[in-house]
Amino acid sequence: MSDLHTNLTLPSNPDNVCQVEPFVHELARRYNLSDDLHGNILVSLTEAVTNAMLHGNQCDCTKNVSISLRCRKDALSIRVSDEGPGFDPVEIPDPTCPDHLDQCGGRGLFLMRRLSNGCRFTHGGRTVEMRFKLD
Repeated sequence: MSDLHTNLTLPSNPDNVCQVEPFVHELARRYNLSDDLHGNILVSLTEAVTNAMLHGNQCDCTKNVSISLRCRKDALSIRVSDEGPGFDPVEIPDPTCPDHLDQCGGRGLFLMRRLSNGCRFTHGGRTVEMRFKLD
């Protein structure tokens, strides 16, 4: 597979999260992704976009969430960026810790980390990059 780029920009209206699913379905078709990988990307990307809209951009429709995909021969790299103030992912509690099981927050980050082959935050927490191996 060649090095390809795909981008999608969405205004931070939660109604726009529904555009993630057809975007991922097209990726699955284009790159012939397994059902498992397709599902992992769909859940991870939906969580990342939702977090960017709700927490990053505070549902401010004048701010956008940008999705950038880069495909190389062995992996898909998906970046989600918002225009918010950022955050420190280290400060988000582990939702599987017994002390936090009944609290809201952190589940999306947990899923993104578990379902991807790598998850890192840059630009002060305004960008998350998830990597998915194409095996």
